[in-house]
Amino acid sequence: MELFTSEFIFGHINYWLFIILMMTGLYIVIINGNFVKKIVGLNIFQTSVFMFYISMGKISGGTAPIFPLDGKYNSEIIYSNPLPHVLILTAIVVGIATTSLGLALIIRIREEYHSIEEEEITEIEDNVFRREHMPNISAGEPL
Repeated sequence: MELFTSEFIFGHINYWLFIILMMTGLYIVIINGNFVKKIVGLNIFQTSVFMFYISMGKISGGTAPIFPLDGKYNSEIIYSNPLPHVLILTAIVVGIATTSLGLALIIRIREEYHSIEEEEITEIEDNVFRREHMPNISAGEPL
């Protein structure tokens, strides 16, 4: 029995796209030293989670879970689960808030250090630490 048939791969395309987007976002966050690019990576990561939850809530052949006007419930009708969609609406709002907070912090970091590159900021912080706590050692010497 072959495990990865084309029917299996195309039947689960939403999960494959979720994995690709999530790994792309994680890679961007880990590999880049630029803080704005890290925020973009986090947004890609969040989008993949949104896509995953929404695809889990969809049922093939399911309809919207709306109570019928005549008040008669038909047990033969298949309904999609509304909970993942509601959770994602909340997650989108939280995602926007965290993105705006992250960008505001990046602006403050840029004002203080004149850079948004992680390596440059670390170097500046190391030099400040050496000047304040080790006055006998020059800034360029290793510890």
